[in-house]
Amino acid sequence: MKKEELLNLRNMGIVAHIDAGKTTTTERILYYTGKIYKMGEVDEGSTEMDWMAQERERGITITAAATTCFWKDARINIIDTPGHVDFTVEVVRSLRVLDGMIAIFCGVGGVEPQSETVWRYANKYNVPRIAFVNKLDRIGSDFNRVLEEMKTKLFAKIVKLQIPIYKKDEFIGVIDILERKQIIWDEESKGMKFYEEPIPKKLKDEIEFERENIIEVVAEYDDKICEKYLAGKEIATPEIKLLIRKGTIKNAVVPVLCGSAFKNKGIQSLLDAVVDYLPSPLDVEAVKGINPITNKEEVRETSDEVPFSALSFKLATDSYVGQLIYLKIYSGILRQGEIVYNVNRDKKERISRLLRMHANKREDIQEASAGDIVACVGLKFTRTGDTLSNIKNPILLESIQFPEPVISVAIEPKTQADQQKLSEALSKLQDEDPTFKVKFEAETLQTLISGMGELHLEIITDRLTREFSVGANIGKPMVSYRETIKTNSRGEGKYIRQSGGRGQYGHCIIELYPNTGNGFIFENKIKGGVIKEEYISSIKNGIEEAMTSGILGGYPVIDIKAILIDGSYHEVDSSEIAFKIAGSIAFREAMKNAYPILMEPIMKLEIYTPEPNLGEVIADINVRRGKIINLTEKASLKIVDAMVPLAEMFGYATDLRSLTQGRATYTMEFFRYEEVPDDIVKKFLDVSLYRKSVA
Repeated sequence: MKKEELLNLRNMGIVAHIDAGKTTTTERILYYTGKIYKMGEVDEGSTEMDWMAQERERGITITAAATTCFWKDARINIIDTPGHVDFTVEVVRSLRVLDGMIAIFCGVGGVEPQSETVWRYANKYNVPRIAFVNKLDRIGSDFNRVLEEMKTKLFAKIVKLQIPIYKKDEFIGVIDILERKQIIWDEESKGMKFYEEPIPKKLKDEIEFERENIIEVVAEYDDKICEKYLAGKEIATPEIKLLIRKGTIKNAVVPVLCGSAFKNKGIQSLLDAVVDYLPSPLDVEAVKGINPITNKEEVRETSDEVPFSALSFKLATDSYVGQLIYLKIYSGILRQGEIVYNVNRDKKERISRLLRMHANKREDIQEASAGDIVACVGLKFTRTGDTLSNIKNPILLESIQFPEPVISVAIEPKTQADQQKLSEALSKLQDEDPTFKVKFEAETLQTLISGMGELHLEIITDRLTREFSVGANIGKPMVSYRETIKTNSRGEGKYIRQSGGRGQYGHCIIELYPNTGNGFIFENKIKGGVIKEEYISSIKNGIEEAMTSGILGGYPVIDIKAILIDGSYHEVDSSEIAFKIAGSIAFREAMKNAYPILMEPIMKLEIYTPEPNLGEVIADINVRRGKIINLTEKASLKIVDAMVPLAEMFGYATDLRSLTQGRATYTMEFFRYEEVPDDIVKKFLDVSLYRKSVA
């Protein structure tokens, strides 16, 4: 790809809280750019990007869908992401590879819980963004209130570029502050036509004030223009746009536009902003990685002239071509039929087909260049987060971290004939979705599937039936508990076996410490060679394996620091497997005396309810062991923010409808793990044996 083409390329995502209008906005973008010739509607299940049957039936986005369109001189690769918290995985992996994004906010709902979540992920991956306040045609919408919430909840440094125009309470267009003009959209042409008019005289002072505010915010991003501004000279609109672009690419400011996607207003201005302010692949920092041969950091510039490197960020099963691997190409050129190297798996892979995607539609291409997002077929070993590179010039890029599942159900085939099909289908779904886990419980002989919420598992089981033709019975939802410790302790592990020939000998002593919120840490404090260096990693592996099943209820163990302090080895009988078993024994021994506790997932709950139902809603939360964090008001509704254990939330949607005659709505997302109260633990676990040492 030539430099001019790269400069005009935009890789962007559209992210928001559920029902803020992401898919409708994407549909309008495709229509106005000429990619499609008829606009579909989410409520009718006719949109291009929501192509799955489950999406069209429920009117929500479940999987991130990619497409490409053109606006003016720019090529725009778009990924439309889900807004429901159960499918956050799609947002995480998309933001990992995107150069920029549009954050959409509902003019009525404002900054909602999932808005905050995706904003945090965008901050983590340092993704430049512009904001679009949508649904300004709806009763109760308030553009300025949304801007204030962006400042207070997201700590965004906003640059307001537009002001909505109303005529007899009807949203008809916007005022472009920079260009000092009104833009009025034509209803009959479905927004294809719009008219530019001078701003009314009575608003001129207000617009000049807003324009001055913009310059004041962004002047610092160019010394020459800043000097010009301080000297009191007129700053031309192209100069201001250049400053906004610089601030946006630095992730220092967020340009804000407004409109109504459903009413076909504001989309052309939004596309102009994408081209004007979001970065090209050349504007973002070059990707860094580790050379697996030298173990040193390397930088790969976004260029066709340097060795190929790419990150796989999504797997999808296609009924026609098999497994699709979505790639973001960071450097070099990828050609159909080429052999590439999977650095994570140490495997060679052949690119059978190279595709450009439009939702679930495919277009074969012969090659793709640096900065591009494509899909390929034929990769046997590649999984989400793997790095593909040139065989002679390998590089390992940073992978993608995903949240852990919080809810499980038991699943079994309906018939013996479904047994093998179920196993294969679950394996494919697990490859596609890193937040979906499958585990076989040896004690109960049950297969457990785990996900991010009830809807997540509902979609999984629905796909088993429709896509894979597998009959399965599903059990009741179960909470994915965790175990940890409250105090430090010591444990000794010895594994000694003699069998006539060479035996087995492993011996280690470890200390365990609570490590709240910081995961698992292993530290080696062995001195004097009492254990050979080659066996240290085996002890760590043994501890990690033992942590997959704790001593209280067999749940995974989290937030522990293990320190290896002593041990011994045998010159002949010691082996890696012996020390791995010894490490496992030492861990379980230490955990027994470290006041083991059970941890449960706590959910962040936000409820929108009419005031007459507020008392019943709060009382119900208290019954569920919930804690009220905040009470606010928005658009005549009361908003209840609460923290509630997931174990108490099964079936809450039905209960809330009953309490409020269907007038209340809620959103819920995972927040953190907290200790389960003793009176709850005693209902299903006997923990007295492990707590007798702590009075």
